[in-house]
Amino acid sequence: MLQFQAKILSFIGVFAALHVTLYFMSFELWRNWAIYLEPIEGIILGPWAGFLTALIGSIIARAIKPIDFWMFGIIAEPLGVLAAGFLAKERWKPVVVIYAIMLVAYFMHPFGRWFPLWTVIDVLLAFPLIYPASKLSSKLFKSDVKFLPIPLALVSFISAVTDSLVRIFLFIPVGLYNLFALTPETVYSIFVSGAVYSYFEDILVIVVSLLAGVPLLTRFKKLLKLEAPLT
Repeated sequence: MLQFQAKILSFIGVFAALHVTLYFMSFELWRNWAIYLEPIEGIILGPWAGFLTALIGSIIARAIKPIDFWMFGIIAEPLGVLAAGFLAKERWKPVVVIYAIMLVAYFMHPFGRWFPLWTVIDVLLAFPLIYPASKLSSKLFKSDVKFLPIPLALVSFISAVTDSLVRIFLFIPVGLYNLFALTPETVYSIFVSGAVYSYFEDILVIVVSLLAGVPLLTRFKKLLKLEAPLT
């Protein structure tokens, strides 16, 4: 038991350090490069260790290099990892709850009814994919690498979109845009341009997961003899 706990703590430290490193390597579209690590963090570490890892990494990164919008990443990145971890454990209901609460809150807000629907189309697409992604995620831990791409792509997409949804939730329904004294027109402009960038990021997360995530996950499965996430 103690050896297992030590292994988890060591991997939390390793992935938190990677999270920080990717934050500093970024040239941002909308979010930093840590989003490319979020699916792997969740799949390998599981929902709770993965959440803690991303939380530690995001806090340390922004403590070293603060930005005006620091509060968004500190909350969104851990929840993106949490979603990936739940899906990797075939637990779809908590992810559905997260989406349902945040989507309802968004569309109940006046801005949510004003902004173009296409700006959240990735979220609306990810929502119905949650259940099939959770059912296919058992293939993530099969020994044959040919089973990896489809479930990994689905989990990666939903993880990236969850990160985006949390930022939307904080910005609009929670009202963090008020902290920056933004006019409604400025909020509209930021939201629309951010949506365009986020779609590029959704695609890049999937591509990175397929190109780098497949060999990385395969290596960790062999190294740790993983048959399921660590937590």
